[in-house]
Amino acid sequence: MREVCAIVGCGLIGRAWAIDFARAGWRVRLFDPAEGAVEGALATIETLLADLVENGLLSGEGQRAARGRLEPAASLDVALAGAGWVQENAPERLELKRELWRELDRLAEPEAVLASSTSALLPSRFTEDLPGRERCLVAHPLNPPYLIRAVELCPAPWTSLETLLRAETVMRGLGHSVIRLAREIEGFVMNRLQAALVEEAMKLVAAGICTAEEVDIGLRDGLALRWCFAGPFEVGDLNAPGGIRDYVVRYKNVFDSVLASALPRPDWTGPVLDEIEASRRLRLLAEEIAHRQRWRDRRLMALVRHKKEASETIGD
Repeated sequence: MREVCAIVGCGLIGRAWAIDFARAGWRVRLFDPAEGAVEGALATIETLLADLVENGLLSGEGQRAARGRLEPAASLDVALAGAGWVQENAPERLELKRELWRELDRLAEPEAVLASSTSALLPSRFTEDLPGRERCLVAHPLNPPYLIRAVELCPAPWTSLETLLRAETVMRGLGHSVIRLAREIEGFVMNRLQAALVEEAMKLVAAGICTAEEVDIGLRDGLALRWCFAGPFEVGDLNAPGGIRDYVVRYKNVFDSVLASALPRPDWTGPVLDEIEASRRLRLLAEEIAHRQRWRDRRLMALVRHKKEASETIGD
């Protein structure tokens, strides 16, 4: 496969993918039909690459090399010419995706893998009628993918095994940990897990059990501390002397009781949203969100550096 990547759509996810591929040695062409979007993305990437250097995740030489691999594309066909990987990051609108993917399939090199970053649309919904549909799939990251290793590969029913294997090879080459779904499912894996947690958080606030900030404390200063290096099954395996089976035997009744006492589903857009938004705006003004996003990414960089160093000294 040619190590040329076309980034189609240069918003938050697109520019993050661009860093990911460029850092790994790929030539990256960026295209976005919105005026000024590519230039804005490249300017932001300059800042983010500097942040990576400052946090010890990229050398100065690596920064210059990655920036040198990034180039704007004036049109979609220019972006796709010679690209072995196409990463689409368009808005989550089905008709827009269908129209765009007809163009991607028509213009991309025959051997290119076509991947979507969508987190909400099943690949079958926008690839069904494409002549090259067997080379299409979803490669869904958590943002930003140049910092967060997990990525899920979701095939359509007609995605070829060869495409999935090639995609997995590419993602692992970028340094990602791969979740390869056996078949497509709404929300894929990570958003289904996230949806369950956010739904319970909404219920707790709507029922007046605790505040929105206290929910965040429970995750930020509680569960997330161990979840950042061990998932729920490993946590269970380590939380009982006899491992995961012992854990289930010991605590199944607790979880049965919790699940049997399920709170009613709240309307996410109703009064509970007003309460959560008011809580958030007390802590962060709307105009400060962009600044806080950079703070988040810099904290992620520090955490990634720590995990890398810990892996080297303690082990995975």
